[in-house]
Amino acid sequence: MRYYEIDQRTTAHILADKAARVGDRPFLHWAGRTFTYRDLDEMTNRYANGFAALGISRGDHVAMMMPNGPEFLWTLWGLGKLGAVAVPLNTAAKGELLRYFLDQSDSTAVCVAGDLLARVAAVLPEVPAVRTVLGLGSDPAQLAALDGVTTHDLADLGQASPEPPQLVEPVRWNDPHLILYTSGTTGPSKGAICPQAQGHAVGHQMASLNSYRQDDVLYTCLPVFHGNAIWYTVYAALWAEASVALYPHFSASRFWSQIRESKATVFNCLGAMANIIWQQPPSERDRDHHVRICMMVPNSRELAQGFLERYGTRVTSVYAMTENCAVTVFSPDDSPEKVPSAGRVRPDMSVQIVDDEGRAVPTGEVGEIRLRPNEPGMTMLEYYKMPEATVGATRDLWFHTGDRGWLDEDGYLFFSDRKKEAIRRRGENISAYEVETIVCKHPAILEAAAVPVASELGEDDLMVYVVLEEGASATYEEIIAFCDERMPYFMVPRYLELIDGLPKTPSEKIEKYKLKTAAADRVGELWDREAAGIVIRK
Repeated sequence: MRYYEIDQRTTAHILADKAARVGDRPFLHWAGRTFTYRDLDEMTNRYANGFAALGISRGDHVAMMMPNGPEFLWTLWGLGKLGAVAVPLNTAAKGELLRYFLDQSDSTAVCVAGDLLARVAAVLPEVPAVRTVLGLGSDPAQLAALDGVTTHDLADLGQASPEPPQLVEPVRWNDPHLILYTSGTTGPSKGAICPQAQGHAVGHQMASLNSYRQDDVLYTCLPVFHGNAIWYTVYAALWAEASVALYPHFSASRFWSQIRESKATVFNCLGAMANIIWQQPPSERDRDHHVRICMMVPNSRELAQGFLERYGTRVTSVYAMTENCAVTVFSPDDSPEKVPSAGRVRPDMSVQIVDDEGRAVPTGEVGEIRLRPNEPGMTMLEYYKMPEATVGATRDLWFHTGDRGWLDEDGYLFFSDRKKEAIRRRGENISAYEVETIVCKHPAILEAAAVPVASELGEDDLMVYVVLEEGASATYEEIIAFCDERMPYFMVPRYLELIDGLPKTPSEKIEKYKLKTAAADRVGELWDREAAGIVIRK
């Protein structure tokens, strides 16, 4: 594995170096096609030059509403070669949340897949800063019909020059590269500004600590607009000079056939995905594959042992955040006795467990996890246009995660729970604040409180308590339909309950711990949209 110094950790330098050194080696396998490292460098040059011809330049913010596919990487790294800032968005975003992302990020251009164009079109009148829309696979007539913006076919950028773009000033390792949105807790989602070097820090960690090899094939069906797929698979493969087998989405029934088809040797599981794979019926072909490593987040003793015995696959893990890198790593060399640890603190990071007053607690005692990097370029620069949130998260020269856990005597981190008010469902972080804000836009609803309920698949399901306006009425089905029109599918509540009032402190803060306890105690009695047969479309 080639090591890159900090001032070399830019998209342009590393892709050009890979093309020069291992240009013929396969990098990306997608839908029966293979792209080499040389293809990767040339296509991202073409997109960079194509964007430049449209007037997009250093520092411009460009939103990406795109599913998995080669064009996502050409766009992301093409913008990176210009020093422009990519804003990858969850493809499930719509309505108010999508408007917020586009507006808050100050995006002036949007790259959008054809089947998502209608969602973007619906909010464009409320986002006047967007001047350019580039459609991928869009109906030309539908694209041309957008008012007030210049439109282009994103695929046309692939016809631009394959030579490196000519820049007045070179892009540096600490220049902004991405704005990645994290779920809000007591406020709106925050945009973490990630420098050029941050993804490469993750790539280096994963490739070196997990001993990824040049002949490895890293499989992912997770969305590349999320940090796990882009950093922990794509950047990891890039550093290892390995290849990526990219698929559109997770399918339990097709998962192992895709693994075999791609000859994958490594894959990552997030959230319920591992449980869903495990619950597939045992097969005589369970070991008919090449996978030696599965990175599982969160890790569990049952699944780690089960995957090894049933599939012959070692389980690794990490504790990581969008704002940072791999805080701890559980590698293939770590003892299975340390499961369900999220891994050991490594030399490039410092981790401390503290009480509510910021004082370190003894080994083995639960407290808030806080951290700081020991090397530059490993963490976000700041939250975009949220200085108070930045200062609040980085006080005392430490980044405060809002998560609670404990360290053992060997430096292994064990996650306990969330101090912050975030809900984790199917690998997605959900902001209770944003759910409540959208639910309360219903004309019949006065107040709402969103809380997590343990899911049978692991992680959380979402429960919302609803207080109606005096004299108003609404059925559970009406509320779900209202949410379905305005929320990403993963945010739509599973459980609902109408109540007369929310429990509150004397200062009018909602006592969510009471609501969470009540929901957990009565989960079998709650109205459940899944039991009601309501299917939420993606």
